[in-house]
Amino acid sequence: MNPSEARVALNTGLAILALVGLRLIAAAVTPITFDEAYYWMWSTHLAGGYYDHPPMVAVVIRLGTMIAGDTEFGVRLVSILLALPMSWAIYQAAAMLFGSRRVAASSAILLNITLMAAVGTMIVTPDAPLLVASSLLLFALAKVLHTGRGVWWLAVGAAAGCALLSKYTALFFGPAILLWLVAVPKLRHWLISPWLYLGGLVALVLFAPVILWNAGHHWVSFVKQMGRARIEDFRPVFIAELIPTQIAFATPLVWMLGAMGLYAIYRRRAGTLPARTLVNTMFWVIVAYFVWHSLHARVEANWFAPVYPAFVIAAAVAAHLVDWEPRRQRLVDFCRRWAAPGGVLMFVLLVVQADTGVLSGYRRDATVRSVGIGWRETAGAIEAARARTGATCVLASDYGTTGWLAFHLPKGTCVAQRNQRIRWVNMPEPDAAQLAGPLLYVREVWPGEAPLKDMFARVEKVGEVERRRGPLVIETYALHLLEGPKGEVFDRTPPPELQ
Repeated sequence: MNPSEARVALNTGLAILALVGLRLIAAAVTPITFDEAYYWMWSTHLAGGYYDHPPMVAVVIRLGTMIAGDTEFGVRLVSILLALPMSWAIYQAAAMLFGSRRVAASSAILLNITLMAAVGTMIVTPDAPLLVASSLLLFALAKVLHTGRGVWWLAVGAAAGCALLSKYTALFFGPAILLWLVAVPKLRHWLISPWLYLGGLVALVLFAPVILWNAGHHWVSFVKQMGRARIEDFRPVFIAELIPTQIAFATPLVWMLGAMGLYAIYRRRAGTLPARTLVNTMFWVIVAYFVWHSLHARVEANWFAPVYPAFVIAAAVAAHLVDWEPRRQRLVDFCRRWAAPGGVLMFVLLVVQADTGVLSGYRRDATVRSVGIGWRETAGAIEAARARTGATCVLASDYGTTGWLAFHLPKGTCVAQRNQRIRWVNMPEPDAAQLAGPLLYVREVWPGEAPLKDMFARVEKVGEVERRRGPLVIETYALHLLEGPKGEVFDRTPPPELQ
């Protein structure tokens, strides 16, 4: 590496460290989301699988809380730090695929300024480790191409296995890799090489705990996730959401560069056939599935996380390797100059809005229900009611409220979701003494009769508590004291997947 290249690498590293530092600050001040609280509960009882997802998100949270405790910062710490190997992998992959340190540097920085990566690694969901594993997978595939050494297929298998441990979407990497090998003549020899299949074996061994867990639980997680979009449910209205949400998650200027880069790669205006094909297959295979999925059901914006490593490399190619006509070149120059500050500004404004609501004049917005602003105070009021009534366990009717209650109530407090018991199959249930005493039932205020009146001899409303963000009342929770269960406290109805 010559001095100029070393300077580019150093500046890139410093920029990424600064972005990671910004996320660490935001993580410390932003209340935990209900999904994070749910996954945090998983992390207290690690297992080979869970009702919703494979176990990697729980492992990431567990590592963070071992370092920084059961706090918002602890839950998010390792996920944010994983942006460092993610960035290194993208830098190296882009440099090998397109032979340019400028493309490499831009790829790493552009990935980090997308909301997909900035928010996606700060708010810990299965998409966070999946994004990191997808970047490492692209790096390992670039190594196979760059070195021609079969041993790198073992690294491909390891990265693919980690991706599968993160989210089932990673299954699409298999067809993407096979399409790449078939489409590039000089790579077809790998199809008869034992190294390719040894790499597949590594991925299978890593994924084996998830398979074994599902085998012991009626394959519920596989059925749940792989049966989301049924072909008989044709509702194409959802496809209209795809592009706007991805423009937001990529940030508009990065999205523009990425779209131009994919077009340039399609027109063969930059890169070799193997490099272009790898970017295309790693992007379009998963995108094609989600376009199909959106014809039948809603596709959440964060589900596109595994295509972002390839997408930002395409964006960097558009920014540095393609000769555009003057009008488009001006657009590219504008995007290249302002993408980073624009992405940082969007991230900061989003955090400020989620934490305060000030930017919308304290009106309700998309963040208000998922980010647990106000929950610390709400949990304090619920704990006071529990202590006053002598309740031995706190029950909730949904996993989000259960997660928030467990995270914010005093450690050791009995907290359980009364229904959907499949979600908690890896956790020990409350003992008989805890369920025999008075129970405090927490749920959002609904019109109508008192809840569970046919299931308990006594159902008494003992108060209401509000969750607020500034002057905005986000939710109001009714507190009911339950005594004298007429049967089992928990509703053990099987989930729809098993009915």
